[in-house]
Amino acid sequence: MTKDYYEILGVKKDASSEEIRKAYHQLAHKHHPDKGGDSAKFKEISEAYQVLSDQQKRAQYDQFGSAFGAGGAPGQNWGFNWSGSNQPGQENADFDFSDLGDVFEEFFGFGGSPKRKESQRGRDIEIALDIPLEETLRAQEKEISLERFIKCRRCQGSGGEPGSRVKECFSCRGLGEVQQIKRTVFGSFTGFVTCPECQGEGKKPEKPCNVCHGEGRIRDRERVKIFIPAGVDQNQIIKIEGGGEQGKKGKRPGDLYVRILVRSHPAFERKGDDLFLELPLSFSQLALGDEVEITNLAKEKIILVIPAGSEPGKMLRLSGQGIPHFRGKGQGNLYVHLDIKIPQRLSPKQKELLKKIREEGI
Repeated sequence: MTKDYYEILGVKKDASSEEIRKAYHQLAHKHHPDKGGDSAKFKEISEAYQVLSDQQKRAQYDQFGSAFGAGGAPGQNWGFNWSGSNQPGQENADFDFSDLGDVFEEFFGFGGSPKRKESQRGRDIEIALDIPLEETLRAQEKEISLERFIKCRRCQGSGGEPGSRVKECFSCRGLGEVQQIKRTVFGSFTGFVTCPECQGEGKKPEKPCNVCHGEGRIRDRERVKIFIPAGVDQNQIIKIEGGGEQGKKGKRPGDLYVRILVRSHPAFERKGDDLFLELPLSFSQLALGDEVEITNLAKEKIILVIPAGSEPGKMLRLSGQGIPHFRGKGQGNLYVHLDIKIPQRLSPKQKELLKKIREEGI
């Protein structure tokens, strides 16, 4: 089916090159996929512009229409510009294969839009924070030293000297992007790239800040406060919005991600929100029962009652003596694992008593 390139661009058949260029620029900007437009429509607009913006191709299109492949006369190739000359018989001329890898990836904008998206905010930062197990029992605030990009104190992120005016970028006329034609083995593709003059901002200060040199941010070390909720666990990540690096020219900062590393404890083992404690006892304590003083993770003294006839391996539960539930109500439990303590050295009297007990069959 023959395509009407003039109708696609919304111009008359006698339109000037400037009228065609302006029509294309407006439509491409409107239908650009990175701006939420239809990629098929954008491709159609680009195809029409590739033909009508070239005097030779336009003349051939006016004569033959678009029925011959990309619109050329028989024996000619518009869509595959091998040599860049658009001359018949040049299909076997040298061309650069290096563009093949990314031509489709960059077809709609040549990679310009991802750079603009990245410039909208600062970089995220992830750090690790090491805390002892006992500090998970209560919420706390820690202060750390962090080196990162911060807002320039002189220009307050604007990138311009205080008092200097901000003017529209001359290169892109305030759009933040410029048109670019890229020639590849598959032909010439027209798209948009981030304006190199204003880095996609569309405007520039008349006089750049003499501290940040127009970037709106500087690299410095700051003290940062981090709130750690009670019950935080190993490898848990706390997100601090806006705690990352400052974006360029006043753009919002990235986020700070704090990975919590909980140190192991010499006496207590954590499993979820529960704690486990090994308690060595003598044979007589297990057989006759006893009251033993232990210390919980908060270093509080607790009297633990050992029932008579307890066997090694028995587990006693102390409710609410574990780790607080993360951002919730309640607390885990403390489980005390009873173990028997075998003395390595015995006095003569102890040996004699044990022999008598053995004789009694105990």
